[in-house]
Amino acid sequence: MNLLTPRTAWHPTRLLAVLVVWLATVGNLPFWMAIWQLPETQGMRALSTMGSLWLILLALLGWFLSLWVWPRWLKPAGLAMLVTVTSSSYFMLTYGVVIDSSMLANVVQTDVREVRDLLSWPMLAALMLGVVLPGVWLWRQPIRSVPARSLIGRQLGVGLVAFLVALGVFWMSFQDIASLTRSHKQLRYMINPFNSLYAVTLLTVGQAAQATKPLRAIGEDAKLLKVPTSEATAPLVVLILGETARAANFGLGGYARDTTPQLRQLQAQGDLVYFSDVKSCGTSTQASVPCMFSHLGKTAYESSKDRYESVLDVLQRAGMAVLWLDNQSGCKGVCDRVPNVVTTALKVPEYCASGECLDEVMLHELPKQLAALDPAKRAQGTVVVMHQMGSHGPAYYKRSPKGMKTFQPECSSHALQNCPPEQIVNAYDNSIVYTDHFIAKTVKWLQTQSRPTALIYLSDHGESLGEKGLYLHGMPYSLAPKEQTHVPMLVWLSKPLQRERHWGMNCLQAQSAKPLSHDHLFHSLLGLAQVSTQLTKPALNLFSACADGR
Repeated sequence: MNLLTPRTAWHPTRLLAVLVVWLATVGNLPFWMAIWQLPETQGMRALSTMGSLWLILLALLGWFLSLWVWPRWLKPAGLAMLVTVTSSSYFMLTYGVVIDSSMLANVVQTDVREVRDLLSWPMLAALMLGVVLPGVWLWRQPIRSVPARSLIGRQLGVGLVAFLVALGVFWMSFQDIASLTRSHKQLRYMINPFNSLYAVTLLTVGQAAQATKPLRAIGEDAKLLKVPTSEATAPLVVLILGETARAANFGLGGYARDTTPQLRQLQAQGDLVYFSDVKSCGTSTQASVPCMFSHLGKTAYESSKDRYESVLDVLQRAGMAVLWLDNQSGCKGVCDRVPNVVTTALKVPEYCASGECLDEVMLHELPKQLAALDPAKRAQGTVVVMHQMGSHGPAYYKRSPKGMKTFQPECSSHALQNCPPEQIVNAYDNSIVYTDHFIAKTVKWLQTQSRPTALIYLSDHGESLGEKGLYLHGMPYSLAPKEQTHVPMLVWLSKPLQRERHWGMNCLQAQSAKPLSHDHLFHSLLGLAQVSTQLTKPALNLFSACADGR
């Protein structure tokens, strides 16, 4: 007999109970595996704690679904939950991530290329086992027609009993459960489907509240400290916004491998300084980019409910030309009010293949886009941001051209769990080698310009490459490992700019080992562009130390 063929009609509450049991067990496999591997969950008391947790989760799911899931939409709601818990379970098991509002924001902001990189046969198998097979079974089950009064009484009664059971079990095992969740906060973000429901609610409410806020102008007093006499003397500042580069694998920072040979040569010339202790504002592009371009700093930015302009608006308000080139997934609202160009879909054979472009395409496009800017603003100075594809995973092997794959063999799969750890690191390090080439090539282009030029490179966040079972990025900041928050940063200044401003590199070199963060970018960019406003904080401006000519 076909196992999928229903025999008798189900009472709706019983079918709902089957769904609850599935969600509490199979649907929470990453949660139970994480608990089982903890040193605290050994012995009889640990088994008792796990049993209590299972009863609490089972009861809470029963209470929640009894309130919201009724026969008319039981099957669609069940399918939606199967998709939710299976998808989140797959990513938690595969990459070691947890589900919170920041991770959900990453999902919302994911573009087609990033989705394509995440697709794999293991993911298809997970969806087949976790969604298709139980979903088909659930959809084929006939549901018995029950009088409304009887159904309401029974389902609400079941919900009440479930809630009381959850409350009672939690009270009896409070000490053990509280100790476990305090010591391992990540467990709170692994409980399906409550983690996803909480993240959706938090993100939706937060975005809806912020969307109603008017955009607040900043730096309305912004002005140039020194007005250039012509475009030939106006500064050209390039900010390369790195993507997913972690400081741990940057050769200039002391990494065992020389992943930055070209930058090391520039450093030897005395015009480049690497900053070795820089922390990111977030662990994802969605969190970090708006924060690092904000005047508020990490703490105030995360607590603020208002919408503000960015440092690019201040630069433009001071009279400078501003340009954003994007080879990634967008500027997250930062560049909405300045000229911006997306390079991901350009058809440049040398740099673009397989549906995406290497970062050098931005440098190829730069002269044309600079020429299109307002000449009057160019004469006051120009600031360009180039947002890299960088080292974005999991398809690290796509982020470097064939001629720059220094470290072999490299992982050439989207499913990182199928590759040996050393091959994952090889593919990632090759992407850093290409970033080194891209930065150095940009510097060499700037050296050909007759005007004073400068370059800042700063990554938006780091990356986990399997340490402690974690891959990719996007962990809640309070739980994130150093690999996701410690980022590389460097500054290069041309000889003409150093002479024109009477700056030496010693003033920057003296700060190279000091603790810095994304909070410094807003004020340092204004300082480098020589824009004055009451918003600037000299303590966060790396170039303040250069102002006395040392």
